Formats: sequence, C-alpha cells, structure tokens
Amino acid sequence: MAEERARVTTTEEGFEHRIAPFRTELLAYCYRMLGSAHDAEDVVQDIYLRAWRAREQYDETRSSLRTWLYRIATNACLTALDVRGRRPLPSGMVAASDPREPLVRGENVAWLQPLPDSLVDAGDPASAVIDRSSLRLAFAAALQHLSARQRGALILRDVLSFSASEAAEILGTTAVSVNSSLQRARTRVKEVGIRQERLSEPSAVEQRALIDRYMKAFERADVEGLKRLLTKDVVMEMPPMINWFAGRGNYGLFMEWVFAKSGTDWRLKPVGANGQPGFAAYQRVGDGYALHTLQILTVTGEGISRNSVFRDSEVFAVFGLTGGLDANGMVNARGRAS
Repeated sequence: MAEERARVTTTEEGFEHRIAPFRTELLAYCYRMLGSAHDAEDVVQDIYLRAWRAREQYDETRSSLRTWLYRIATNACLTALDVRGRRPLPSGMVAASDPREPLVRGENVAWLQPLPDSLVDAGDPASAVIDRSSLRLAFAAALQHLSARQRGALILRDVLSFSASEAAEILGTTAVSVNSSLQRARTRVKEVGIRQERLSEPSAVEQRALIDRYMKAFERADVEGLKRLLTKDVVMEMPPMINWFAGRGNYGLFMEWVFAKSGTDWRLKPVGANGQPGFAAYQRVGDGYALHTLQILTVTGEGISRNSVFRDSEVFAVFGLTGGLDANGMVNARGRAS
C-alpha cells in the first residue's frame, strides 16, 4: 500500500491532483509575505514548478504534503524578498500631509498592493479555510514592518495555526528560533498601532448600504455627503503619491480639489479586495469615461475609517481594469485618465 501511494505521488497526474487543492491558500500566503498580488501569482507558479521537480524527494512519512509545500513556498518568498524588499503604504513611511500642499510622487518605492477577492474566492473548498481578516490591507501593511523571517513566523503560527515544530520545519530553523521571532513580530505589530477594525464591523447588509451611499455621493461630487459617512479620524492614502491625509476635514478638502480638477461627472463600478468593499472610479473624458483610480474602503460601525486609493497600471491589470466606459457606463476598450 505504501509503495502504491508513492507511485501515485510521483506520477504526473497523481502528483498534480494532490497538490492542486493548495493553490488558493498558497496564493494567500504569498500575498501576505510579499504584499503584491502580481508577485504572489508569479511565486505560486514557481512553487508548483519547484514542487514538481522535487516530487521524488517528498517523503510523506516525515511531513504532510501541506507542510512540505509551505516550506517550498516560504523559501520562494524569502528569495523574492531578498530582491524586492518591503512594500509600505504612505502612512507607514511619512507624517500626514496638508491636503492643500502639492502631491508628491514616491520615487523608486514599491508600494503595497491590494489583492482581488476573486483570486481567493475560487468557489472551491480550499478557499473556505482562508482567514479573510488576515488579508485586510491594514494587516498586510503591518506585516511590511517585520523582517522576512518574523513575517513568516507570525503568519505560520498566528494566521495558519501551524505548531512551533511545523513552523520550524517550514522555515528551516528551530522551534526556539520560531518562538523568538514570533514574539518580536507580535510586539512590532502592536507598536505600529494596527486597529482591530473587524471587531466593530457592521453586518454585510449595513456595510453594503453605507458603501452604496458613499458611491452615490461620489458620483454626485457631493463632498458634504461623503464626509457624513466618514469617521472623524478617517485616513486617505493614495500610492504612488506619498501624501496622505487624516481627519474628516482634510479628507473633504482633498475631495473638493479632486472634483475641481477632474470634474464632477463620474461612474463607479463595485470591486472587492482584501475582503473589503471598494470601487473603480471612472472620470468623464470626451464622450466616455476613463479609468481614474481603484479605491478600497475600510468600514467600521462608526463609518468609513480608511480609503486606500491606487493608481497603478500593474494593480489595474491584476483587477482586470484595462479599459474605460462608454457614455452609457458600459465597459469598452478605451484607455484610462491621465
């Protein structure tokens, strides 16, 4: 029986059948490690290639297939991080800005990117095991303050619930080292002040109703209507610009500038990312609407507490936002706003 299982493992069809169910959770893991959906997809491809090449080395009497795949994934992510480094958001780099100051582009910065819900809501049983709260942008941003190995220890132990010995096997170290890295990681995450937004989240129905109200106010260029839906300490950040704003008043000042500069005729399309609601914003250009930004919102019981705004061609491509809208709001192949 053991020999038969081994033969199934090492045949192409049998091996691919066994490792296929782990793809979605490995993608989520790589996103947490790397902070980029694009990079995560590339690394997962590399993981499966590495696993295929090393399939005859896998010994199921020594570790589970899942643990073995996570070790390959971790090595691939650590290699990638040696080259790419961390991906911050503006609020993790500099002090808040005055919205009346000129916008400044963060040169040579690889920014944290959002993860489309569609990549982890695959409709398969494996996607059900993913903790969506651990994909939130706030948590992903907090992970960027950790060293690569601290990041791995925190995700493996606190998010994925591997034991200390399993995490040590995955990271190629000792349980003592894993626990030490985990303690330092937990301390650092607390220091950067990540709020537990999910503790005060409204229901899905209430959340959708608030987002619908926000989108309608945005399409009307109704700044006061937008402000009424925000928490008093709301944050807006918008990589690749390094500027970010805190507070309802500053948020409103910036939106007044946006509508004065980019017009008051907009169309919005709902988008889901990182388990959070959002939308793609299209501004009127000529006889249609050009893609302007992707905006991901954090919703609490008190209102919208954060708006993470992205304007990056790589992000747009991952979300399938490659065109514009016609005059009737239908998708076409037009470009995006300048």
